[in-house]
Amino acid sequence: MRHITPPAIRKPFARYSYGVEIPASHRVLVCSGQLGIAPDDHVPVGIEEQTHLCFRNIGEVLKEAKMSFADVVRINAFVVSREHLSGYMGVRDRYISDPPPASTLMIVSGFSRPEFLVEVEVIAAAP
Repeated sequence: MRHITPPAIRKPFARYSYGVEIPASHRVLVCSGQLGIAPDDHVPVGIEEQTHLCFRNIGEVLKEAKMSFADVVRINAFVVSREHLSGYMGVRDRYISDPPPASTLMIVSGFSRPEFLVEVEVIAAAP
């Protein structure tokens, strides 16, 4: 894969690439958004704990597809408040590799249940 961050435009605000080119020989996995909920339906109160659960859940989907976080080419994340941006990004950065994937982070008004603070979806590609 080729990570693209052109020097002619402003550097990214955080750890992400502006683009990732996927070779024709790769399989592509599109993952649904994952929420910060445990298998027993427990939803932690804090953004960091919920974000860890999102990425652990994504890790399980990747594992089923015989992929890893190193294969992630795009992350779309949604948080309910600006105050959660740094907590989300601090946890996210523990899961992504270098060079980092393309990424978008949006602030939304809420999710299907009020206790959810974050949702994360990814696209991955591997040979």
